[in-house]
Amino acid sequence: MKAKIKKIQFLSIVIFIITVIFLLVFILTKNTSPKVSETKKSSDKLILGFSQIGSESAWRTRNTQSIFEAAAENDIQIIFDDAQQKQENQLKAIRSFIVYQVDVIAFVPIVEDGWDNVLTEAKEAGIPVILVDRQINADPSLYAGFLGEDGLEEGRRAARFLINKCRNKAETVTIYEMSGTENSSVVRDRAKGFREIIAKEQKFQIIHSEDGDFLRSRGKEIAENLILNSSKSAGSYKKDGLYYNNQKIDAVYSHNDSMTLGLLDSIETYGVNTRDTIIISVDAEQKSIDALKEGKLNCVVECNPNLGPMLMALVKQIAAGKSIPRITYNSETLFTEDDDFSQYEPRGY
Repeated sequence: MKAKIKKIQFLSIVIFIITVIFLLVFILTKNTSPKVSETKKSSDKLILGFSQIGSESAWRTRNTQSIFEAAAENDIQIIFDDAQQKQENQLKAIRSFIVYQVDVIAFVPIVEDGWDNVLTEAKEAGIPVILVDRQINADPSLYAGFLGEDGLEEGRRAARFLINKCRNKAETVTIYEMSGTENSSVVRDRAKGFREIIAKEQKFQIIHSEDGDFLRSRGKEIAENLILNSSKSAGSYKKDGLYYNNQKIDAVYSHNDSMTLGLLDSIETYGVNTRDTIIISVDAEQKSIDALKEGKLNCVVECNPNLGPMLMALVKQIAAGKSIPRITYNSETLFTEDDDFSQYEPRGY
């Protein structure tokens, strides 16, 4: 009898233990199921590897911000790299994106050449690449497409303004050009577009082109050298305008606002009167628009930095296995001294 009771007690204990284990498994499974779902959701998020050339200007900073804002709005994760104006840093970044197996790579190429090997590596890894802001010299099959500005048209717009501004002037119009980073596509295009238009009239003459590397410090330095070298007498300089090799400069064509603002810094520091000098800039940062309103500039060609929404649309499209356009241009406009300034809205950068 006692043995029977013990057997019943043993079975009861076993049943109780099994019941407890079942309940624990049920509870744990229920509690962890959302985490499994969240993990799956996280793994499904598109990952974009993005390499920016640096933060040398308000335009560049806004360009980066636009891309981060649009990525957040589209639930796209960004692995970001700041190349600090060095191509070797970008090459390392792109290779790290490949190792990480991102879904799409986008980068702003500092210069045009030297990308074939790394882009071949990306292609072999099955990762599509989108060029942003600047173009490159490479096999077109190595990248999916380009998103950015139409540099040729920006140069043409600057030249058209200058031609119209000088339409009643018969004598030669001397032009001093401050170009951007050497061997970059945007420099080539802005220079080419500008020359294409002024070549239609012989009176327009570019007397010198100086590489300012898109930097405010270089624009300031270039203008300072022009001012201090305007006179043969030590310690003196001409204050009635800017001169190059003792030839008065009628117009300055600057490839970006940072260099232009540096130019204005030196003009103000040395008290040079440039009211008769036509100054044309490219980008349309708020500070250059303010200078336009104050009469320090005559024309500002917009280069729109807000590429984020368009880039994310292309990223999602190509990640879905669809092709994207070879070239996608952003919308841009022109600001001149003849505008109604009351219609201007804050630039935001």
